[in-house]
Amino acid sequence: MWEEATIFAKKMKTRVRFAPSPTGALHIGGVRTALFSYLYAKKNNGVFILRVEDTDQSRYVKGSEEYIHQALDWSGLTPDEGPSVGGDFGPYRQSERKEIYKQHIDLLIKKGKAYYAFDKAERLIEARKIEEDNGKTFRYGAENRMTFENSLTLSDDVVKEKLQGDYVVRLKIDPGNEISVFDEIRGNILLNSSLLDDKILIKSDGMPTYHFANVVDDKLMEISCVIRGEEWLPSLPIHKLIYDAFEWDTPMFMHLPLILKPSGKGKLSKRDGDKEGFPVFPISWGKSSLGFRESGFLTEGLINYLALLGWNSGTEQEVFSFEELKQNFSVDGIQKGGARFDFEKAKWINHKHIIRLSAEELISLPMVKVKLERVDSSKHLALIELIKKRLFTINDLQAEISWVSERHPYDEKVMQKLKPKGPDIILEGVSKILKECNELKNLKNLLMLWTKENEINNGLMMQCFRFALIGKLTGPDLFGICNILGKNVSLDRVDNTISYFKQKN
Repeated sequence: MWEEATIFAKKMKTRVRFAPSPTGALHIGGVRTALFSYLYAKKNNGVFILRVEDTDQSRYVKGSEEYIHQALDWSGLTPDEGPSVGGDFGPYRQSERKEIYKQHIDLLIKKGKAYYAFDKAERLIEARKIEEDNGKTFRYGAENRMTFENSLTLSDDVVKEKLQGDYVVRLKIDPGNEISVFDEIRGNILLNSSLLDDKILIKSDGMPTYHFANVVDDKLMEISCVIRGEEWLPSLPIHKLIYDAFEWDTPMFMHLPLILKPSGKGKLSKRDGDKEGFPVFPISWGKSSLGFRESGFLTEGLINYLALLGWNSGTEQEVFSFEELKQNFSVDGIQKGGARFDFEKAKWINHKHIIRLSAEELISLPMVKVKLERVDSSKHLALIELIKKRLFTINDLQAEISWVSERHPYDEKVMQKLKPKGPDIILEGVSKILKECNELKNLKNLLMLWTKENEINNGLMMQCFRFALIGKLTGPDLFGICNILGKNVSLDRVDNTISYFKQKN
């Protein structure tokens, strides 16, 4: 059976959908699902579709859908079809497809594959309690459906009357059948239908459940491959039964592994990010939840890292451009086991993408422009070239360039380390050469010659000079710093530091 489904899907034009619910911010697990869907579609010259699954109105959160659009756009995953761009298979919001679901549920009822159920909540609670008291799991299905109030047990006249009130529609599942459905990542999934209850397809508010709307929409939107998280794997046999009830061919299925906590135990959550100080959303949600964008990540950095959470190219390569991901992505590289989230690895990947950009490209980024506002624009290019290899996120830029406007407060531990070595005398020599140096590009050679002639350790001289310019011993290239500051500012800082050391003596 699975071979037929796969062959059928491969004959179709590749159409892959990402179908989030507008119940809050889009978690990076959802972005990873969107990414794999997008890459699979593009690798196969197909279409990437956004469908908003908003049938559960009780969980709807205002602003969520707009957030989803913004998050996908920032992530470079703009859909080819969807609520904002349209398409030939809309509407793309499930709340606008109610009449479509009504037509299809009527068809299932007519075929005898579904039925109306009128049971009161109290009756179901009582039945569940009896089963639980006997150590059993309550299932509304083949074994007991004839003991409840539904269109299988009531006359047509009574059913017609009760349809004026509240009711649900359930899938009629025949017991004792083996359900076989294939997942491209996990292989063949087998389940006996006797283990399933008669799932609700239409809720009492007239809206479809996830199971029913999902199958109907995927069929009508001609989805060739369904890619979603492994949490939906238990739903796969149910969806297969709904496809079979309509006598429809199934699409291909892929259920992606979970993104795990940094400890490797359990699914990554917002609470983990709050606890350990890293974002779990692509862009900020509200005032308290920062996103990767606001944390200084490039789109390419985040997307590259998310691709590595559950997928491997089969090579040693880890840094991929978006185009390289499209070219290299394959289903064979998707793993079954969960992928542990590692924020330090995410920053390292982002660092590699920052390095790939030219200084001109970095300066053009809005988040970089903001951080350079107080720096002389004539120095922007040289400054970015000097410090970009030190950036793991764009937010690191602020600390890395803080010495431009003023020196850091002197590191007292460094001062105590240098003090016995005559730093003031060494800096007086540096000051003299700096005053006489007409062009800063010659400064390094002049200082090297001076230290050699005076038998001064080069490393010590450079430590003293760096300490004078920025107040600590760590930072970018020393002579690059001097070039950015210019001769007069560099000389002023050296002379001030000489005075500082003399005061300490």
